[in-house]
Amino acid sequence: QMLQDLERDPTIEELAEATDLTPARVREILRISQDPLSLDSPVGEEDDSNLADFIEDQNTEAPAEVAARMMLNNAVLEALDELSEREKQVVRLRFGLDDGQARTLEEVGKEFGVTRERIRQIESKTLAKLRHPHRSQKLRDYLDGE
Repeated sequence: QMLQDLERDPTIEELAEATDLTPARVREILRISQDPLSLDSPVGEEDDSNLADFIEDQNTEAPAEVAARMMLNNAVLEALDELSEREKQVVRLRFGLDDGQARTLEEVGKEFGVTRERIRQIESKTLAKLRHPHRSQKLRDYLDGE
């Protein structure tokens, strides 16, 4: 109706006044009422690309991040390979290396059938081994490269 009366598109303020809404509310309504665009809509002069080609997938990791994480994981596994099976398992459980779920000293102790103090001792000794320059150099090289 306003388009016909004014012979032009009404302004936000005119729409707000005619509808007893605030200009901000009119802007919001206009924004959400726009026609949706198909992700398959062609973009550019040639039809060789579409809108989906230019929209980043927020749920997908960048290839460089995936590669960096894999390299770090491999370096950690190499460092752990020099430990005894018991030491390796204590570190894996305490830091959640297998499933992302870090365990408490108490939980790891129950799994091994020993006290949490004994697990603390094993962990402390194991971390000291891992800090040794010979074993930690690959991890340091990786972290220095970041």
